[in-house]
Amino acid sequence: MQLRALRGATTVDRNDADSIVQGTEELVRELMERNGLTAEDLVSCIFTCTPDLDAEFPAVAARALGLSAVPLICAQEIDVPGALPRVIRLMVHCYASDGSSLQHVYLREAAGLRRDLEGAQ
Repeated sequence: MQLRALRGATTVDRNDADSIVQGTEELVRELMERNGLTAEDLVSCIFTCTPDLDAEFPAVAARALGLSAVPLICAQEIDVPGALPRVIRLMVHCYASDGSSLQHVYLREAAGLRRDLEGAQ
């Protein structure tokens, strides 16, 4: 097993707790499913939100999905003029098989952030 890092992002329509939790749950589930990960494979997760999302911590969604033993942290993205609004980003540190092909996950409008990653959308 090798320590690896995976990235992902999604967007939400509104700055409210339900939207942030639902969007984060979808992102975490999709990233774990596409990469065959379980909670035991995860070392830590870093969530960031654009400054226009402050109604809830994305980590609340991860805890609801059973990641209670995984260290989680939330932070705010840099407020870059013209950047895509209402984005939740995720970096997962995990153990994966040596040589395994991991897939980063970009959903909704965030798919446009990494067009260079084949299969990430």
